[in-house]
Amino acid sequence: MKLYPAIDILNGRAVRLLYGRREAVTDYGDPVNCARRWLGEGAARLHVVNLSGAFGEESDFLSTLERIAALGIPVQTGGGVRSMQDIAVRIGAGASRVVLGTVCVEQPELLEEAAARWGDAIVAGIDAKEGKMAVRGWTQIAQTDAYAFGCRARSLGIAEAVFTDIGRDGALSGVNLEETVKMGGTGLHIIASGGIRSMEDLYALRARGVYGAVLGRSIYTGAISLARAVEEMEGC
Repeated sequence: MKLYPAIDILNGRAVRLLYGRREAVTDYGDPVNCARRWLGEGAARLHVVNLSGAFGEESDFLSTLERIAALGIPVQTGGGVRSMQDIAVRIGAGASRVVLGTVCVEQPELLEEAAARWGDAIVAGIDAKEGKMAVRGWTQIAQTDAYAFGCRARSLGIAEAVFTDIGRDGALSGVNLEETVKMGGTGLHIIASGGIRSMEDLYALRARGVYGAVLGRSIYTGAISLARAVEEMEGC
């Protein structure tokens, strides 16, 4: 199972939010230092999110993304991607994959265009609450059915999706195993995100055939040792 240490960036700092709420923030310092730390513990890839962009704010995220990508590790990035130009800029800054969520709900045609142009570099972002897509930094719940969105993404040739249960994100409350497995019924390779609190959660995901997992607060607090997780989950 592929592991994706998360670096969520807000106002130039690596942070973790509780349930995606901006007011419930924990600051973990310089994002590039975090990237170096996870690289040193064996990370083979990173999941880097522009939270400022997700909230519709300006930031110097691109320069930070460039510095992280320059470390030589593949970077999957999302948050605040609103156009084809945004995708091109992220890839130009060194990202290997771009996660699309809100923009595909608000501009459904863009997902098809992006998939045709960039292929496997495009990942679907399925952020859900009670089965509906959450958008705009999770500040709004759309009427779009999350499972149906996943099915459409797969029909367009998208191979992978990051699935986040926003009711569990940052809470160390345990992964929503059943909904994660259910989302795999779309035909997408699912990267689980939200609530992962222990190696037991990772074992459970792997046992049910889940493709990957984003690790956030659990590795920042030490609840999960990334080095151990990489060794056991990826066989490194």
